[in-house]
Amino acid sequence: MDPEIPTISIVDLGIVTKIASSEDKQAYVQLTPTFSGCPALKIMEEMVKEKLLAVGYEVVEVETSFETQWNTNLISEKGRAALKQHGLAPPPKHDGYIELDVLSDTPCPLCNSRNTTMQTPFGPTLCRSMHYCKNCSNAFEAFKPVS
Repeated sequence: MDPEIPTISIVDLGIVTKIASSEDKQAYVQLTPTFSGCPALKIMEEMVKEKLLAVGYEVVEVETSFETQWNTNLISEKGRAALKQHGLAPPPKHDGYIELDVLSDTPCPLCNSRNTTMQTPFGPTLCRSMHYCKNCSNAFEAFKPVS
């Protein structure tokens, strides 16, 4: 599971970009972080390694790579539902071009209303923005779309 958002797995978040294993109990996993300065990178590497060793792999290599650029379209549908379950509005799918206006049209993850306003594009992390729902009177965070 993602250490910052425990309702979503790193697979569903799209962070796991390569996997290889062999019959002689060796495994290789490549992670592509959401942001280059992600403070949870080393924690995720250790979590993946510990999990694979616990299920019987004897040699495990976990590498963080920027070979593939992560974007929010890599989040699976299960991952989008997990973000919403956590109270975060999932990012919209995009074609690679994102305007700031897309942040203004963010549905509330609590009541699904589009009667929302963006309070600030700057949230507690680089990947989130802050919003307010006029229907259910709740503040919420949204996962910003990244291309």
